[in-house]
Amino acid sequence: MRKKIFQVNERPPLGQAIPLSIQHLFAMFGASVVVPASFGINPAIVLLMNGIGTLFFILVTKAKSPAYLGSSFAFIGPALIVISKHGGIEGGGFAYAQGGFVMVGLLGCVLALIVWKFGSRWIDIVLPPAAMGPVVALIGLELAGSAAENGGLLRGNLVDPKDVVVFIVTLGVAVLGSVLFRRFFSVIPILIAIVVGYITACFCGMVDFTAFMETGFFALPHFQLPKFSVNAITTMLPVLLVITSEHIGHQIVTGKIIGRDLLRDPGLHRSLFADNFSTAVSGFVGSVPTTTYGENIGVMAMTRVYSVWVIGGAAVLSVLLAFCGKFAALIMGIPGPVMGGISILLYGMIGASGLRILVDSKVDFSRNRNIVMTAVVFVVGLSGISITIDHIQLTGMVLACVVGMAMGLLFYLFDRFHLTNDQAETAADNGTEETP
Repeated sequence: MRKKIFQVNERPPLGQAIPLSIQHLFAMFGASVVVPASFGINPAIVLLMNGIGTLFFILVTKAKSPAYLGSSFAFIGPALIVISKHGGIEGGGFAYAQGGFVMVGLLGCVLALIVWKFGSRWIDIVLPPAAMGPVVALIGLELAGSAAENGGLLRGNLVDPKDVVVFIVTLGVAVLGSVLFRRFFSVIPILIAIVVGYITACFCGMVDFTAFMETGFFALPHFQLPKFSVNAITTMLPVLLVITSEHIGHQIVTGKIIGRDLLRDPGLHRSLFADNFSTAVSGFVGSVPTTTYGENIGVMAMTRVYSVWVIGGAAVLSVLLAFCGKFAALIMGIPGPVMGGISILLYGMIGASGLRILVDSKVDFSRNRNIVMTAVVFVVGLSGISITIDHIQLTGMVLACVVGMAMGLLFYLFDRFHLTNDQAETAADNGTEETP
């Protein structure tokens, strides 16, 4: 018997919804707190704005697009440059980075209005399935190394056996649980794996409870206003290309998982606006930019629970967590091998979703254009090639997306002028002559 699918607008019973929401919260937490740690700020404000941003996203997308907004990694490089140029972390440089966050978010909102005016049909032209499939797959595959690094498995001869044990136990429970668990346990294998991995790490002496003991039960997030600098803003602007490519990819893979075309309903303009407006507001109050999170997409793909009520519940828990110092400290103490073991599976699920696009779209790889496009996009994304434009590095999925869009547009123009050789082959197969 196939396990029950919770559709986007279905509300699970409260007894099931709470652990399902906690599962999403745990899935995003490990990566989301890395960004504020890079900037030297307290993660409480980030948890608060991630939760508020997610609720706003659900509202703007009319509760049709299940997505959790976590901290964006795309801004780390340029933000650190801005911070160093304006007195460093201790000298208040982060406030100028906030100004950059705000402006990029507002410009993203303008882009959303342009998409609303002119539509999103251009995506089908510049990113046909032969390019979109590998681009989506790269969202997960390029993160595989970070999952192994987080798990402590890329240290050569210095790999700690305890890390390996916790990593394998966590991953093993998640994998076996997804296959063997029944009834409600079959939809929370991630949560169960994290708990088992955490307990295993405790037995291995890997968990430090010092922060938990020293932190009070109530903690108020730290708010601060941004400062604006032309130099800081121009340094940040190229990130808009990165986050837009990332957003489109996430919406497409989520749509494939839940069986809906999210670019048309609720519309790319709505999700793009919500994502960027959340980034602008977060930057204005002292938090970091937000983005839809691959970890939570992976949870949906694995559990087949797509309910926005569950995502919204995770957002509410994140807001409450921002004011609960001890609980935040407890979750922040989850060892890297635990999150690494979970991430291996979640990122792989995203990669498999990209391959699913190729299968569902019935991409014909006997046509040269399709095999060439897929091959180039995959190799560009996995090769480590990078292009730097004004402090912004395009690499991995983002660079592959740009290359795929360029090839898609080029092939479209070739078709318009009847230059491609597969048109002649198709006409011959059909027993007709190609019109010159």
